[in-house]
Amino acid sequence: MYWIYKSIHLCRRFWRQTVIFFSVLGPGIIVMVADNDAGGISTYAVTGSKYGFSLLWMFLLLLPMAYYVQEMTVRLGAVTKRGHAEAIFDGFGPFWGWFSLIDLCITNWLTLVTEYIGMTAAMSLFGVPPWLTCIAVTAVLFAVVLSGKYWTFEKLTLFFCAFNLVYIPAALWAMDTPTAPTWNEVFRGFYAPEFVGGFDMDLIFIIMANIGTTIAPWMLFFQQSAVVDKRLDVHDIRYGKLETLIGSFSTCTVAVFIIIATAAVFFHHKPPIEIEDARQTAEAIVPLLPAGQGEMARKLFAIGLFDAGFLGALCISLSSSWAVGEVFGWAHSLNKKVKDAPWFYLVYLFMLGSSGAVVLIPGAPLITITMFVQVVAVTLLPAALVFLLLLLNDRPLMGDHVNTRWQNVMNWSIVAIVIVMSTLLGVGTLFPDLFR
Repeated sequence: MYWIYKSIHLCRRFWRQTVIFFSVLGPGIIVMVADNDAGGISTYAVTGSKYGFSLLWMFLLLLPMAYYVQEMTVRLGAVTKRGHAEAIFDGFGPFWGWFSLIDLCITNWLTLVTEYIGMTAAMSLFGVPPWLTCIAVTAVLFAVVLSGKYWTFEKLTLFFCAFNLVYIPAALWAMDTPTAPTWNEVFRGFYAPEFVGGFDMDLIFIIMANIGTTIAPWMLFFQQSAVVDKRLDVHDIRYGKLETLIGSFSTCTVAVFIIIATAAVFFHHKPPIEIEDARQTAEAIVPLLPAGQGEMARKLFAIGLFDAGFLGALCISLSSSWAVGEVFGWAHSLNKKVKDAPWFYLVYLFMLGSSGAVVLIPGAPLITITMFVQVVAVTLLPAALVFLLLLLNDRPLMGDHVNTRWQNVMNWSIVAIVIVMSTLLGVGTLFPDLFR
């Protein structure tokens, strides 16, 4: 009888913890999946076409990097009940508070431009003109947040997150073609990479872009504000960390499959085909795959690109609205309707409308903007990480949830890596012959 009661107790406990986990689930999954935004998709596609499988090893490092950075925002938000911008103002004063806010808003606005670039490019593959895409997408993005309930926003966003997985079958099809390399060559990219052309500025730039699209300043602000808006507390921290880990694994897995797809089809083509963005990927992949699979892969890339841009635009614009609302003391919650938080929604709409308008400028260098923004994001990342780390080491503020020694080792190592890579990029730009 004891074992029966014990089994019943364990089942009930497991069920209770499962229910709690699914009630907490949301911010970590959303921020990580949205991290594979339109600029990220193009970055991964270019990486695969130019370097094949040789940079897959990066994601063995980027996965823990993304997790260790983002789980700090879960603890900080749950303990302080304040968003990231408000925490910086309170912890470091107005000067550094304004610095971080202006830094965030500029980077977010530039990144939003890349989201609209991706969405218009994706819809143009279905014959939809850019102006119509910009207007329709802005209207839909605004409608998503108008319910006055965080719960509604979260569930809708999680639904869109599922479309991020469409790149996996595209990669499997690419590896199933007669001219495709073997899976053994793919696995060697994780432990024995070969760099064609050696260590040069192009390689540094691509590595920086991949770091910048995996860990970005807006993610810190978004997840912490989402934790606060969802009203999570210290009892929910372990579940929030678990879903952040799941999200980190998901975003890196999708990124790996995008690189596999483009490397198999373009890098290993004779002669190799170098692409510049995700739209070109979708168009160029059609004649290189068997009949039917090529057209389906094109549609999957287009759907995935649009979904990536949509999720990125939704989350990035919200991170700006939350941060500005925290700093100015305006009502800044998705649980409030427009009449109760007009400035919060106005900032959100302004960020979307103004960034979308840039895409419609004739002759705008859209491809250059997409890659440049990823590098700008990672260059400005160390400042945001230092603020976060200092807050997480403030025992009077964090109590028992202060950073452990291991967490500090990992996170300060991440800061050092980003600073070193940024420095190499800067030095290489000033002295272009140095790395030849």
